[in-house]
Amino acid sequence: MDAVRSTANGGIKGSLTGISIGVGITATQKVWRSLQAFGDIAFAYSFSNILIEIQDTIRAPPPSEAKVMKQATRLSVATTTVFYMLCGCMGYAAFGDAAPDNLLTGFGFYEPFWLLDIANVAIVVHLVGAYQVFCQPIFAFVERWAASTWPDSAFISREFRVGPFALSVFRLTWRSAFVCLTTVFAMLLPFFGNVVGLLGAVSFWPLTVYFPVEMYIRQRGVPGRSMQGICLRMLSVGCLIVSIAAAAGSIANVIEALKVYKPFSG
Repeated sequence: MDAVRSTANGGIKGSLTGISIGVGITATQKVWRSLQAFGDIAFAYSFSNILIEIQDTIRAPPPSEAKVMKQATRLSVATTTVFYMLCGCMGYAAFGDAAPDNLLTGFGFYEPFWLLDIANVAIVVHLVGAYQVFCQPIFAFVERWAASTWPDSAFISREFRVGPFALSVFRLTWRSAFVCLTTVFAMLLPFFGNVVGLLGAVSFWPLTVYFPVEMYIRQRGVPGRSMQGICLRMLSVGCLIVSIAAAAGSIANVIEALKVYKPFSG
């Protein structure tokens, strides 16, 4: 859609320096938005917290699990990078400074409707699966905690067989309530990009960089004063600085958005 739009415009819009200062945006706002962009990018790669959950589903001997996960990680990161780069670069080339936060609904028009419908269906399919995967650690934690806190509760421990499935009233009740609450909370947030940037900034460094780097250093016994050890520490510190800057930009943009905030405004 973006490529078609760019062609219809007769050329590529935008510039290498990004949105122009002075037309609805100040230099300070551009700085905050640029920093928030780091958080948006980081959010796309904050998947380390579910790698173990995914690895548990691989039906292969332990040595093969690591090999499969390495291949899957390389492929997924490369695919994600290509898609996000196409979306960001082609979207900006098509719309220039007028490119909205949400390319599907940010313009106030819905034509061609069939193309937007296909895009929205793809998003629903993607997010339904991603939501289930990302929530599994939360579900497992709460259910283990409830089982250990109230071991004699029939409501928590009892399961009913429905064909080949085991149905737990507790799991059905609390998971449904969790989904409903998070859905309502998401509907209350009209500034999607700002929140995504903040979540990406907060989760990127500790989950995607710090803990994996520290675990690698401990597992491989990397000396702290070796070149490898110094480079790994520098990588961690550099990503920490990026995360802090991205969080600052996202918070500044959230505060700005709250000034015109209207609940359920989309």
